[in-house]
Amino acid sequence: MAFTAQDVKNLREQTGCGMMDCKKALTEAGGDFEKAVEYLREKGLAAAQKKAGRIAAEGMVYATVEGNVGVVLEVNAETDFVAKNELFQTFVKDVAAVVIEQNPADVDALLACKMGDDTVEAALKDKILVIGENIKIRRFVRYEGVCSAYIHAGGTHAVLVNFDTTAEVAANPAFAAYGHDVAMQIAAANPGYLCESEVPAEVLDKEKEILLAQIANDPKNANKPDAIKEKMVLGRIGKFYKENCLVDQEFVKDPELTVSKYTDKVAKELGGDIKIVKFVRYEKGEGLEKRVDDFASEVAGMVK
Repeated sequence: MAFTAQDVKNLREQTGCGMMDCKKALTEAGGDFEKAVEYLREKGLAAAQKKAGRIAAEGMVYATVEGNVGVVLEVNAETDFVAKNELFQTFVKDVAAVVIEQNPADVDALLACKMGDDTVEAALKDKILVIGENIKIRRFVRYEGVCSAYIHAGGTHAVLVNFDTTAEVAANPAFAAYGHDVAMQIAAANPGYLCESEVPAEVLDKEKEILLAQIANDPKNANKPDAIKEKMVLGRIGKFYKENCLVDQEFVKDPELTVSKYTDKVAKELGGDIKIVKFVRYEKGEGLEKRVDDFASEVAGMVK
């Protein structure tokens, strides 16, 4: 029994599987639609659904800039081995391209975006079946404007930085080097905030509470007047800013400079103004439950 392109389309819409899987199913089923559905459930869809329940905390983070748009995203898989798979890496880059081109609002909207002849979700299911592991698109951020990106160690950390500067400054190769330096600083030093004004009041209040408790528990300082204790706290808050605010941090490539002073230095050299507007830093698997493999139990189960 022959089948048409419309049959393939209908099968894709009903099962959520990719185009090639649907073509193969219809071929195996001799064009019988119901048998093709059954084939996909047994060979494809059921496998993808089964894998979807497994922990995926490995994979990779990725960042890229195309023109005046930058994106950083995280795609997770079950094992670190998959992150080295060229098929997986290409999929991550293709997803990033979709985010850049179609500007989805969130991950659900991204899954519905067009990718090739199908959707991102269909492509994701295809990769789950081909690679044999659960794969999840976890998160992404998209910036418009002048951006710089940095990827560390093949995808363990990724950073995207957004700047406010002129087109002339941004086009200078020296700016590209500067942007790379700032993104690498963020990857290495992991600042929680851009500047002091962005630190939430509740975070500062909690930090002051901890510092006052430390002073109270220090025999050398516990009996000092409250005014002295307050000055000590303010001094230590200054240290907190230097450690946690990007522009106040020591520049990793030249500790004589802060990131703010390094930015001013480059701006002067390039004859313009540069302002760091915002940034995002992703670390692969941060905050996710990690899979724990009991190798001894697995081997014991195999020899029973």
